[in-house]
Amino acid sequence: MSGASETFDCRVAFAEALEELAEADPRVVAVVNDSVGSSKLGGFKKQFPDRLINVGIAEQNMVGVGAGLANGGRIPFVSGAACFLTARAMEQIKADLAYAGANVKLCGMSSGIAYGELGATHHSIEDVAWLRVMGDITILVPSDPWETREAVRAAAANEGPYFVRVSRLKVPNLPRPDGAEFRVGRAEELRAGEDMAILANGIMVHRALDAAEMLAREGVSARVVNMSSMSPIDEEAVLAAAETGAIVTAEEGSVRGGLGGAVAEIVATRSSCKLEILGFPGFLPTGSVEFLLGRHGLTAEGIADAARKVAG
Repeated sequence: MSGASETFDCRVAFAEALEELAEADPRVVAVVNDSVGSSKLGGFKKQFPDRLINVGIAEQNMVGVGAGLANGGRIPFVSGAACFLTARAMEQIKADLAYAGANVKLCGMSSGIAYGELGATHHSIEDVAWLRVMGDITILVPSDPWETREAVRAAAANEGPYFVRVSRLKVPNLPRPDGAEFRVGRAEELRAGEDMAILANGIMVHRALDAAEMLAREGVSARVVNMSSMSPIDEEAVLAAAETGAIVTAEEGSVRGGLGGAVAEIVATRSSCKLEILGFPGFLPTGSVEFLLGRHGLTAEGIADAARKVAG
C-alpha cells in the first residue's frame, strides 16, 4: 500500500499514546471489558495498575463506569471491540455520554471488518453511522499510527465525549511533510488533483492513494483527501472536492450513514457533482479481510474503477 513495505498496528500507537498521557496527567484512566490484550494495554496495566478498571464482559456497565469516573474529574478512555462497545452500550452512550456531555473517550478497537472470519456479529460497519446521528460526540477515524496518536492526544486535550476508531489491520505510515498538524474538524489533502476527488478515512486512505497513482498513469488527476474527522466534518473540504465535478468516497463501513452519507448530505444540499459511495451494503458473509474488501470494491483497483466511472 502506498509504496510502503513496513506496516504497523494502530492499536500499539493508541496504547503508547495513552501511556504517555497517563504519565503526564494522573486524571487519565483506562476502562476495559476484559480487553486488556486486544486493546494492547498490557503495558498500561503494568505501569498504572490502579488506573485500569476491568469490568469484565459488560459493555453497558463499562460505559456507565466511564461516565462516573468523568463525573469524578477523571479522563477515562473506555476501550473495547468497536462492534460490542457501540452496539451493546448504545443507550448508555446516548444518555450517559452524548446527552450528558460527559468527558469520556470511547476507543473502538478492531473496527470495521478486522475480525474477518468471525463474521457479521464481530464486524463493526455501523458504528460511525450510529454515533454520527447523535451530533454530540466527536468521531475520529485515524488512518495510520501517527494520526492515531494525534487523535488520542486530541481526545484527552478537549472536553466532551469522543469516539476514536482504531483498526487492528496493519497499515504503513502516510507520507506527510515535517510539521504536519492534526486538527479535529479539518480534512487533510494528501494529493492534489483537479479531475475528480477521492475522499477516504481509516485504512481506505492508503488504498485511495494507490488508486490515485493508478489513475495518474492514465492521465486522470485525482485529489485524495483524508476525512479522519467524521464529526465535526470539514464541509468546506467536501465542497472544494465537489468543484472537481466527481467524488468517490471509500470507507471500511456501511454505505449508509457514514462518510458516504455525510458527503452526500453536503453535496445534495449545497453543491452538485457525481458521487460514488464505496463501502458495505449490509451484513457481510464470513470471509477473510482481503476477500470482503475485494468483494465490495474496497481495493486500490476498485477505488480506481469507481473513479473512472464518475470522472468519465
